[in-house]
Amino acid sequence: MAYADVREYTHLTDEEVEAIGRELDEIRAEIEASRGQADRDYILRIITLQRRLAAAGRITLFASLFPPAWLLGTALLSTAKILENIEIGHNTMHGQWDWMNDPEIHSSNWEWDTTQPAEQWKHSHNYIHHQFTNVLGHDNDVGYGILRMSRDQKWTPYNLGQPVYNALLALFFEWGVALHDLDIEAIRKGRKDPKVLKKQLKQIGSKVGLQALKDYLVYPALTGPAWFTTLTANATSNIVRNVWAYLIIFCGHFPDGAVHFTEEELEDETRAEWYLRQMLGSANFEGGKLLHLMSGQLGYQIEHHLFPDLPSNRYADVSVKVRDLCDRYGIPYTTGPLHKQYGQTLRTILKLSLPNRRTTENPEPVPARRRLTDEERQGRRSELGKWTNVAPVS
Repeated sequence: MAYADVREYTHLTDEEVEAIGRELDEIRAEIEASRGQADRDYILRIITLQRRLAAAGRITLFASLFPPAWLLGTALLSTAKILENIEIGHNTMHGQWDWMNDPEIHSSNWEWDTTQPAEQWKHSHNYIHHQFTNVLGHDNDVGYGILRMSRDQKWTPYNLGQPVYNALLALFFEWGVALHDLDIEAIRKGRKDPKVLKKQLKQIGSKVGLQALKDYLVYPALTGPAWFTTLTANATSNIVRNVWAYLIIFCGHFPDGAVHFTEEELEDETRAEWYLRQMLGSANFEGGKLLHLMSGQLGYQIEHHLFPDLPSNRYADVSVKVRDLCDRYGIPYTTGPLHKQYGQTLRTILKLSLPNRRTTENPEPVPARRRLTDEERQGRRSELGKWTNVAPVS
């Protein structure tokens, strides 16, 4: 069920909630004060690695008529695309490296290697998702408008197809994300400003065109006789990146223990309560340094939601302090192996394809909810990363 009051859910007093908020503010201040050359070296090293992997993959695909070269080139390119999207692009657009004042690695300039325009991603992700995490009717990431991910979301016969929709979403995740900020529900119900829609579609069309030109025309053509095998390698690497990104993101938000909230929680929500909602609405997964690197450090999803604009290479250390804080105050700290977290997520997707009366003994009535507009949402928090709303043009 979705909760309307994090204080009541956690059985904490007002004083305890505010004390937790102060401790988390102190952790933030400590990291901000200690950012320096080691952090700069880290991100520059990762960017160099990613570019070398991409170049090696492209070069190897000149010999892609030979299966071993196709396999190696595809693996190299897939790895490069994953690093660029998750560890570099996603984190850069959160403003994690803006403190460096490097125009090449700045949230205002970075455009990532995927089909959604960066500006629309920063709006739908940085602002809407991170501010309103797991709040039904506010957070568009709860099911991405495709899947029913909470018993508190109204069931319709459409949801019977969730196993199929889920598989398609995983395979073509970048395309689902590309359409994410459009708000298909608002378009379908005639609530979308036509001028805003036109501008967004123009942005998406331009970005999709550039991506398709690069991956499915220019790079294949450069390999001459191997053009078709290069094209299939590029398509495969995009699918590998899509499935991996889907897996990482879903494991951070939908395993058992990741709580949903009703809009009542937002009423007079303090900063400390916002912190609590981030901890309760997110989930971590366990693994080694390589797994965390390839997942953009989103195995520390709780820490990322608490501090989305702090350098990702610090999340491992921050997690020790956050977990200690949770232990001391009796706050759930949801974590587990990656396979377990996804297994729980998949079980939820399958179960919620059916109406509540089929999966629980005492189903409660589900209120109708719709996605809100920016004008209906509250103001934003400064640490969530900058974005420029796609305003209508006159």
